Amino acid sequence: MPILYRRLTASLAAILFLAAAGPLLAHDTWLIPAPFAVPPGATVRLELTSAMRFPEAETAVAADRLAATGVRLGGRTQPLVVKGEGAKALELSAPLSAAGIAALWVESRPRTLSLGTAEVEEYLDEIGAPATVRARWKPGQRWKETYRKMAKTFVRVGEPGADRSWAQPVGMELEIVAEEDPTAVRAGSPLPLRVLRGGKGLAGFSVGAAGAGRSSMRTTDADGRVSLTLDEAGPWLIKGTLLEESRATDTDWESLFTTLTVSVRPGR
Repeated sequence: MPILYRRLTASLAAILFLAAAGPLLAHDTWLIPAPFAVPPGATVRLELTSAMRFPEAETAVAADRLAATGVRLGGRTQPLVVKGEGAKALELSAPLSAAGIAALWVESRPRTLSLGTAEVEEYLDEIGAPATVRARWKPGQRWKETYRKMAKTFVRVGEPGADRSWAQPVGMELEIVAEEDPTAVRAGSPLPLRVLRGGKGLAGFSVGAAGAGRSSMRTTDADGRVSLTLDEAGPWLIKGTLLEESRATDTDWESLFTTLTVSVRPGR
């Protein structure tokens, strides 16, 4: 193969990688059950996907990218079962034997990507990056980022009764915790949430909500709390990205992505 052809091929591959890296990093990754409510003894099926537009599945998350999975119901925790990788989503399942509200989650392994200037600017807008981050980066500077993604959802199993284990964090490094029953939220009613980083409330953090073609963004208070009004029935995605400068010499930035999916009931 001629040297010039090899160089052109390598350059084209690099351009295509950088062009894809921005959208890939900005993709939301979510875990969604089918359905959001089941009777005791049922096995719920879940899909894990990365995509630009919720709730349309786009790219399956590879099973070997998962660092941890779990389902907690009635104080008992066990891993999710990986069923297989589909064209657009990784399929998982969980047996739900007792009544209550099950919390289900996944965490990914770290991954590193590089972005070009145009991709960085679009990415920062997409995640609602604070001014402090924007001030530390100048167009043309190298952007090499290591990220991890975390996704959580809830499933109502029969009549929950006194089970409030859903209100406790599952232990992800960046986690959105519901402060009212997330399976009972109705359209037009507020859903109070708290964002935790390492188990502590994260202040000044941008939290977005997307569903039924609508989207909004709010910022957490000094205790990491925020209230979102999800104004239409159906599935909703709640999301946020924590972006920080890296202390490592081989990367510039580190980020944690977190999402929560809920199903909103029709309003009263």
